[in-house]
Amino acid sequence: MPTAKKSGSSKTSTKKAPPAATKGFDAIKLLTDDHKEVKALFKEYEKLVSSEADDEEKHVLAIRICALLTIHAEIEEEIFYPAAREAIEEQDLLDEAEVEHASAKDLIAQIEGMQPSDKLFDAKVTVLGEYIDHHVKEEEEEMFPKVKKTDVDLLAIGQELSARKQEFMAQLDAPEPANA
Repeated sequence: MPTAKKSGSSKTSTKKAPPAATKGFDAIKLLTDDHKEVKALFKEYEKLVSSEADDEEKHVLAIRICALLTIHAEIEEEIFYPAAREAIEEQDLLDEAEVEHASAKDLIAQIEGMQPSDKLFDAKVTVLGEYIDHHVKEEEEEMFPKVKKTDVDLLAIGQELSARKQEFMAQLDAPEPANA
């Protein structure tokens, strides 16, 4: 069926942009927004720890953080890093980013296999946050500026990232089957 949205005869319409990704979301803006969102969630987790919140609240938030980081890493590795690898000379930045992702995924798997009452749960979430802060700083201060200086089509990559992220988020937010 054709697109439900009618755009009329807008003089400022953009060419061939997918409906959900039309608002000029370039790749770096999307990835940077993800970084900000996760950073805020880590701060929220710190507050839960210092207020001695119940384990269920901490567990729900930690699992959400892990899921968002997993999605973010997946779209970067699948879409952004290959484009950046072709565009910039500093391959070591991308190599290091991929190693950092692998290490973060290991820590995420440990957290997902634990309960907040486990001895090192809070410490692992905290270390993951510190680790992600380091990774984000390198991306935002070193990699992203180099990619911006190239002829990479950041809008097209941003649309691709957005579409893929939405696919993953739909899976994440899908209701779980009811257990009878």
